[in-house]
Amino acid sequence: MAGKVYLGCAVWAHRGWLGRIYPTGTPAKQFLSLYSHCFNTVEGNSTFYAVPKQELLYRWRQETHAEFRFALKLPKEISHAAQLAPKVTAAQQFIEKMQAGLGDRLGCIFVQLPPSYSPSHWPDLQEFLSNLPRSTPLALEVRHRNWFNPSQRHQLEQFLHQQQIAQVLLDTRPVYADPENPRLAGERHKPNLPVHFSDPAGHILVRYISHPDRNFNYDYMHLWADQISSWYSQGKTVYFFVHCPLEDYSPNNAKYFQELLAEKGIKISCPQLQLFE
Repeated sequence: MAGKVYLGCAVWAHRGWLGRIYPTGTPAKQFLSLYSHCFNTVEGNSTFYAVPKQELLYRWRQETHAEFRFALKLPKEISHAAQLAPKVTAAQQFIEKMQAGLGDRLGCIFVQLPPSYSPSHWPDLQEFLSNLPRSTPLALEVRHRNWFNPSQRHQLEQFLHQQQIAQVLLDTRPVYADPENPRLAGERHKPNLPVHFSDPAGHILVRYISHPDRNFNYDYMHLWADQISSWYSQGKTVYFFVHCPLEDYSPNNAKYFQELLAEKGIKISCPQLQLFE
């Protein structure tokens, strides 16, 4: 059975996309609707900073088509607390609120841990994740380098697989491949961490930090297209988000990746992305 692939960017309200994926002069209130006809998912970073009101969630649902999915980040007041377990009730309430407002537009919830959250917090992490509802797919992003040591990585992967929680795969290799690029200086806040492919849960979430220059993306995007093709044939659901330190370039890079997927027979369930520029 074939899987499902969702492709999108980290934001939709970026004015630098006027003349690129939004016609020049488009008012901001139309950005989400137009975005959802270019991509079929978005990484909702805004929920990391503030919990949206129900009326805003309803509006997001109304402005997107039936195949569109939001991947929302858990608020930082929960994920970046000293300990997670005491925040489990707040996390449950957040998930329930997102479900009530977005309904079937809610694709997944992901937890991004701070770089300071190391494997020394392992019991706390287990307790927290074990008590989150499974009515919406969940994913976890770790950033402390010790999580990538072989023994810790195996332990985490085994636990997440048992819990049917995806591990967020953060790929910053393209931007770190060009250390002399002055356009990226000071903007490289994403960590340089290893990328490991393991047996995933039924869903996978990839955050791909692309380079403005397509030449630095070529090899990595081809590798990702091969990997996603394999997951797709296994019936997995994949969320692939294209970031860029210079956000103006994200849609172009996403379009290129869409073309690579199409070459492998994977079509994105939204209208073909058209760039105005």
